[in-house]
Amino acid sequence: MSQSRSKAGWLDAYLAQLETQRKLSPHTLDAYRRDLRQLLALSGETAWPKLGHQEVRRHTSKLHASGLDPRSIARKLSSWRGFFDWLGGETTLDANPVDGIRAPKRSKSLPKALSVDDAVRLVAPAPHQEAKAEPDELCSRAMYELLYSSGLRVSELTSLDTHYCKGGDGVAASPGWIDLASFEVIVTGKGSKMRKVPIGKAALVALSAWLAVRPPAKDGSAALFLSSRGTRISPRVLQLRLKAHALATGIPANVHPHVLRHSFASHVLQSSGDLRAVQEMLGHSSITSTQVYTALDFQHLSRVYDQAHPRAKLK
Repeated sequence: MSQSRSKAGWLDAYLAQLETQRKLSPHTLDAYRRDLRQLLALSGETAWPKLGHQEVRRHTSKLHASGLDPRSIARKLSSWRGFFDWLGGETTLDANPVDGIRAPKRSKSLPKALSVDDAVRLVAPAPHQEAKAEPDELCSRAMYELLYSSGLRVSELTSLDTHYCKGGDGVAASPGWIDLASFEVIVTGKGSKMRKVPIGKAALVALSAWLAVRPPAKDGSAALFLSSRGTRISPRVLQLRLKAHALATGIPANVHPHVLRHSFASHVLQSSGDLRAVQEMLGHSSITSTQVYTALDFQHLSRVYDQAHPRAKLK
């Protein structure tokens, strides 16, 4: 390597090449410059030809340990790799020290679940609201209770009918319906797989209250849940209603229908420990999809342990 250029000088030459030949935008050049300056700082006095594979791996681990997002680390590695590819054409390098190094895998984010207290507070009506509930409010309560009671997807809930409709004459059979006599809801989930899920007592009461005032659907359908216009309620309307209700109730979370599904799964698993049963009720084709809730369950157990065990924390 030419002694006339310092380590920083080689970086500047590479950035100039990116600007003049590859015509990168100023914003992209700034990103490259930050990434390469960080490599310069991490590598210290080590000359570029002497920087080895293991050293770059250590630098990557250091970035990860500092809390840098895996996506950002992947971008830095790409910048570094490009620099050494170019440097190999300008000088003599044994190999590109960044080749074969990958960013850490992005951790899967856990589903958001409410605490038991918040979930119950969200779906249960306040005592003073019992006597003066309007039909729309009774409909909303029944939807919230059923979401939490049975862990339904929003599309499954909004497609429910009041009873099974056979179909015919171009009308599709019911994809889902409620069977109050059997305390069950029958739904068609992903992959057109039909399943039965129990309905809890509180949801049965809320459904009965709604059905007692439910007007005929404007389109003559057997849709269980209706909008203010008298047509089958849409997932979007349900999402907006639930979010507004959560804000009015003071729930400190971004609540959407899937949060109640997550809460259902997490709370049932906490109480029963029966992963297979939760899998069946959620309609997961693979147990792997359900196992994410074991992490939520462990978090709950960890909090209980920290609060209750006399030797959980060092004094």
